[in-house]
Amino acid sequence: MIRESILKADAIERKIREKKTEAASPEEIEQLQIEKARVLRPCSRPDPEDTVFLARKIDRPHIDDFIAHLFTDFFEQKGDHLYNDDPGIYGGIARFRGMPVTVVGHRKGHSAEENLKYNFGMPNPEGYRKALRLMEQANKFGRPIITFIDTPGAYPGKEAEEHGQGEAIARNMAQMSTFTVPVISIVTGEGNSGGALAIGVANRILMLEYAVYSVLSPEGFASILWKDASRHGEACELMKLTAKDLKKAGVVDEIIPEPLGGAQEDPGRLYACMEMAIEKNLAELSLLSPEELKAQRIEKFRTIGAA
Repeated sequence: MIRESILKADAIERKIREKKTEAASPEEIEQLQIEKARVLRPCSRPDPEDTVFLARKIDRPHIDDFIAHLFTDFFEQKGDHLYNDDPGIYGGIARFRGMPVTVVGHRKGHSAEENLKYNFGMPNPEGYRKALRLMEQANKFGRPIITFIDTPGAYPGKEAEEHGQGEAIARNMAQMSTFTVPVISIVTGEGNSGGALAIGVANRILMLEYAVYSVLSPEGFASILWKDASRHGEACELMKLTAKDLKKAGVVDEIIPEPLGGAQEDPGRLYACMEMAIEKNLAELSLLSPEELKAQRIEKFRTIGAA
């Protein structure tokens, strides 16, 4: 399986880092890099189950990395001005190639400690209300909105439901449909359920090559359909959740290529591809009037699945 190749490549990468700290010879490090490239060769065509594995890798770039490498002058904005600040949603004002924009997205970590801090990218209602506050501000002042989607789903806990999780998601979707500024959403890892849609009502939906986007997790799908979460591999095949499947279905507008083995293998190359994709789509959307942007977004979602 491709998963085995990825795990072997991870082990080789750890050896490379160890050798670098030990000041090993360049030849020895180069040999390990060649071995890693050989191990990754079978990863050129991951199946849906392997793609889910890649989308969930903890060392995959997250919103913090995208903001640091794609934007300048970032100013974080916190709180929903109603109850609290949710670290599961991260966002603020920034510049993209000199243009003021608002950036917002789900936040995951690169370690167990960070994931606990950000609730594994599963926002509470406060997070979605914070996202809406930032986006409404952007709409008021004419700033394009760029969202980064990477969540297993909205947090389903008792407290989240008590604070109005369903209402917060529904309100975000309703309000995003009315915006008169360009909205671009990029699915960078997992994009599951209403937790993803709450910041995904966009004029253009872009998706990283090894990301996934679906109504719920494969484990949840298998539990509902077969009462057996262990059949998640079968669910991955049935759900048509890969970038290629969704591009073919008209859900996704553009696929951003990833390095062999996933985004974490060469983040710099990924950032370059993402920058070009954002620039191109912003340029195209800037040609539309405010009313045309609103109408195009509504029409896009009305026609998904109509064929």
